[in-house]
Amino acid sequence: MTTGGAARPEGPGADPALRPFRPRAARVVSLALAAASVVLFGGIAVALEPITGRPAGLGDRAAFAVLGVAIAWFLLREAGVRADPDPDGVTVRNLLRTRRLAWAEVVSVRFGPDRPWVQLDLADGGTLAVMAVQRADGDRARAEARRLATLVARYSATERDD
Repeated sequence: MTTGGAARPEGPGADPALRPFRPRAARVVSLALAAASVVLFGGIAVALEPITGRPAGLGDRAAFAVLGVAIAWFLLREAGVRADPDPDGVTVRNLLRTRRLAWAEVVSVRFGPDRPWVQLDLADGGTLAVMAVQRADGDRARAEARRLATLVARYSATERDD
């Protein structure tokens, strides 16, 4: 199985620390709201004439249907955020972008009380949000942030660190 172009070890000898990072609360809420969006806006598109009391054209109905699908697409993207670690690095899929990082590119992992999700400090001076680990998940999020920091420490160590 491949994720983001990088092979991830599987099977009995696989490192359990390399399992994917995924939000729990945001995923459940986003999936439920995506379904509700399609049902609600689809229902409005079908019942537009009785709701407004005047004739509704195909364009009006299509606009509501497209709006419902667009909202659902965005919510499905939110539900699909993840980070897939492997021995060579991590692939971070956020809302709109997916980025592959080698472990050596990650300097540190930050997750404080003022952050909605984990942030990676990068060797080039930049930062990258990891929306897969979200504060809304409480203790689980803190444990996942520690797991990510442990992976960074384990896989980014070089001979100079000894």
